[in-house]
Amino acid sequence: MSTSISEFGVLHAGVGRCDITPAPGTPQGGWGAQTHERGIEADMPMEVRALALAQADLRILIVDADAIGFDAEWTEKIVAAISELTKIDRRHIRFSCSHTHAGPNTFRLKNISTGLDMATSYLEGLPLRIAGAAWQALQKMRPVRIGAGVGTCEINRNRRVKSPEGETVVGVNEEVPADHSLGVIRIDNEDGDVHATVVHYSCHPTTCGWQNERFSPDYPGPMRQTVERELGGTCLFLQGAAGDLGPRRGFTGDLNVYRQLGHELGLAAAAVAGGIHTREERQEYQSLMPSGANIAQYRYVEAPPLQPVCTMVSQTLQLPIRELGSQEKIAHDLELLRKRVQELRDAGETEAMRLMQARATQMGWRMENARLYSSRTHAEWPMQVIRLGEIALVSVAGEPFSSIGTRIREQSPARYTFVSGYSNGGFGYIPDREAYTSGGYEVEATPFSEEAADVVVESALKILNELFGETREA
Repeated sequence: MSTSISEFGVLHAGVGRCDITPAPGTPQGGWGAQTHERGIEADMPMEVRALALAQADLRILIVDADAIGFDAEWTEKIVAAISELTKIDRRHIRFSCSHTHAGPNTFRLKNISTGLDMATSYLEGLPLRIAGAAWQALQKMRPVRIGAGVGTCEINRNRRVKSPEGETVVGVNEEVPADHSLGVIRIDNEDGDVHATVVHYSCHPTTCGWQNERFSPDYPGPMRQTVERELGGTCLFLQGAAGDLGPRRGFTGDLNVYRQLGHELGLAAAAVAGGIHTREERQEYQSLMPSGANIAQYRYVEAPPLQPVCTMVSQTLQLPIRELGSQEKIAHDLELLRKRVQELRDAGETEAMRLMQARATQMGWRMENARLYSSRTHAEWPMQVIRLGEIALVSVAGEPFSSIGTRIREQSPARYTFVSGYSNGGFGYIPDREAYTSGGYEVEATPFSEEAADVVVESALKILNELFGETREA
């Protein structure tokens, strides 16, 4: 049952983009196992893309950057710059990252021994470049119509697998089902041309591994290129709940792999978008045409457009913290490890350095968790929900497991619900309860207790039920 909501006003949308490719020589930092520090060049441009939405007096910005992510300090600088330039209330700004591991080092600066000046310079230039893309989107606003659709694509796999030694490690698990769902939002101009496409999919961009010395957006880059070539307009990518999902083939220095996976995802997304109709037509019988078979003749009348509800809620969750250990002890051990990494690097002992650096990286996130949360029982954690007609966009900071996204989607009152992590800063896996029994990297790295997943699901559903209520469009 559809409800007329024309009183909300005509929906407008605009898109913007800006190149944020780092200079050659900027440190990479997506892998503890990498032996190089500086990226040699870009394999593909890295970009930030923005979608502006407006209805009546409301303005919303969705901004997505090709980046592994940013800590709370740099997220604050970026969102503040967007808000200042665009004059948009920061509560109505969603800043998300694709989470590519082939980009520059934007969050582990303490691990950098060579090129810190270039990493810092890159970071300092980002807020205004990102804000510029958001500002551009507002300048290009026009009336639009929207629609959504869902499909599947199988470039992802569950990535938590048991090693022969019985340890839960990151790899490719063909036996545990993965969430292959693919969400697409199509935004058309009034003349019917595609203005923007938003693609939502859950998969760690870890196709390019530690061997790779070239900056890349990973598979979201060629995915966007493919969609734009097939449909026109501007394509944005929203990473989903990918905490336990990775590519079916990844961790490689063969850059053809990410291009192929991205192309495959792009074709699947374009196919879904091609089946989305943003204009409703009513079929009316006109006459009969005698032929070999009598053929009914129809005329098609465009139905009056329904203006979708556009609104947004920003909320701060309280996620429970687990026992994290002594901050002083972790800091002491970390300092010793980092000194040893540098000694081995200087001595040219590559393999020994790689193993030691992996240990230092693991100790580094333990240290960061202890620094941020050791004296607290709960962490303040941002969540946002955007309602766009019958579409719900749920976003949370950190890396939620795919089961969290599935639980929210299956219980949501919205017709289409797309759940994302990697939004509005903050690092930290949000595993489901089951993961804590088998352990592994994500469980060892998280600052949260096993109750955190339930808090995220319950909070999202509460907001969704408040936003949709009786005006749900079916």
